[in-house]
Amino acid sequence: MPSLIDIRRRIRSVKNTQQITKAMKMVSAAKLRRAQDRVVASRPYGALLRKVLANVAAAAATDEKAGENPLLARRPEQRILLVLITGDKGLAGAFSSNLIKGALQFINDHRGAQITLELIGRKGRDFFRKRDSQISGEHVGLAAKVAYADTSAIARKAMDLYRDEQIDAVYLLFNEFKSVIAQKLTLTRVLPVEMPEQSAPMDYIFEQPPIEMLEALLPRYVEMEFYRSLLESAAAEHAARMTAMEAATSNAGEMIDKLTLYMNRVRQASITKEIIEVVSGAAAAEP
Repeated sequence: MPSLIDIRRRIRSVKNTQQITKAMKMVSAAKLRRAQDRVVASRPYGALLRKVLANVAAAAATDEKAGENPLLARRPEQRILLVLITGDKGLAGAFSSNLIKGALQFINDHRGAQITLELIGRKGRDFFRKRDSQISGEHVGLAAKVAYADTSAIARKAMDLYRDEQIDAVYLLFNEFKSVIAQKLTLTRVLPVEMPEQSAPMDYIFEQPPIEMLEALLPRYVEMEFYRSLLESAAAEHAARMTAMEAATSNAGEMIDKLTLYMNRVRQASITKEIIEVVSGAAAAEP
């Protein structure tokens, strides 16, 4: 049976851990609010960009050169670039491990193809560095402050590889932010660009040929998909960490209650034992 000193020491240790998890939860909650605002603000722009792209593509469909754009070229997927977006830090539950499992499943499903990895995030980088994986690039710390310039550089690199026919397809694997307690593992193909469906066509008046506008919009659309994916992943990571730290804080509180109850029982047993010893000694001393 542990002594009272050992139990008190353990309670103090758990309380210190609880203070850390509570502080991390508050920090993640503050960061989540800002990240969520950026995600919500980016979604209307992305939806409008897809709508404009669909309308411009419909207007340019009559031009024979529209199908010659290298970003629209479809080839057998023999060489695939998988862009994996994981977290930079731990203590976020299964956030990064689910993404890594998804990447391994993707590689297993495409055994006949050559898979090249573009890794965004320290967790994914550390995992695949130790495996026999072909890595084209590593990016750490981008989620701390998501910048369009950083994601657009990665997108342009992928587009250059696709134009030069060094790869046949580009996929994005990330966690999409749904709510504080829900993140969705999302796999989307960004190259070749798949034209969005045209729901309600708009009769635009074009100052320049639609084919030229299509060539300008396609790279912007791909860059926006990379930027939006990193924004979604950053918000989802903060939500996962806040949820994990809230659960850890609650578990620490339950452990403190159990240890305190156990300590009181041990102390009461010790007091009772001492009283019995005193009474027994007094009774033995009586003539």
